[in-house]
Amino acid sequence: MKKIIVSLLAAAVLLLPHVLEAQQPAKMWRIGVLVSDSPELNAPRAAGLRQGLKDFGYEEGKNIVLEYRYAHGNLSRLPELAADLVRSNVDLIVVGGTRVAVAAHRATKTIPIVVAGAGDLVAAGLVRNFRQPGGNVTGVSRISPDVIGTRVQLLKEALPKTARVGVVSNPENPAYEGGLKHIDLDVRAWGMSLQTVPVKSVNQLESAFASAKTRVDALFVMADALLSSSVSQIVELAAKNRLPAMYDRADFVEAGGLMSYGVNLVDLSRRAGWYVDQIFQGAKPGSLPLIEPTKFELLVNLKAADQLGITISPSVLGRADKVIK
Repeated sequence: MKKIIVSLLAAAVLLLPHVLEAQQPAKMWRIGVLVSDSPELNAPRAAGLRQGLKDFGYEEGKNIVLEYRYAHGNLSRLPELAADLVRSNVDLIVVGGTRVAVAAHRATKTIPIVVAGAGDLVAAGLVRNFRQPGGNVTGVSRISPDVIGTRVQLLKEALPKTARVGVVSNPENPAYEGGLKHIDLDVRAWGMSLQTVPVKSVNQLESAFASAKTRVDALFVMADALLSSSVSQIVELAAKNRLPAMYDRADFVEAGGLMSYGVNLVDLSRRAGWYVDQIFQGAKPGSLPLIEPTKFELLVNLKAADQLGITISPSVLGRADKVIK
């Protein structure tokens, strides 16, 4: 009998660690999300991120906590908000956009940063290269070898008489110089000339558009956190100055802008979920290659075209993923 009791006790001792392990609650990962604009403007991307995380078994309240910090278009607040996330001891930070990624990287070189769409992170000094980022930043790139060239081509096809293109861009964006060189080559390839329309703050938008009115036939609005946080104002100024514009994001067109061609931002946020999962499983951000976007969309707003008194060519309309009538 004593032998049986001893054997049972020994078995219980051996099983105890496994029982205790099974009773341990699942780890609650804390994910910081740094956003340049408001909760309302970011809502579609937030939904994409949640879906991407859910695809790998992560759900709010179950095994993750999402801590958002919103700059509400005030980009000067990004460093402060990034530092606040670092102080909150989050396990990982998700960002969208180059300026936001730079702010997060300046705040921490140790907490993993997952980019859900950004410009040239190599030029910004955040990664060594796409295949081997090398630091604490990785994720989904927003740039693709053909996207700017396609945007210029669509602009020319939609508005064949365009000879002078005004490029609305922010000189303080880390990708400013490289972006201008790229677009200048594409604009010249289509027989047009390029005029810069620099904007460093929201206060400069009105004067910049008024100046462009006399210098260009159409506008090409570059990707930038400052510009994407001023969607309504930019669309209104383009209409007021009767300037047809090609945008990089669908929300400009949905707000009344003429055309947009670019990556599907919701898809970029969804795909960031894979990087989060890999890092939580033990992978180092610096060893996870950045990937290029795969989903692009062309939107055309015929209401805006009518207001501007222009006709969009059937070839462009036929390629559109969405036409607003």
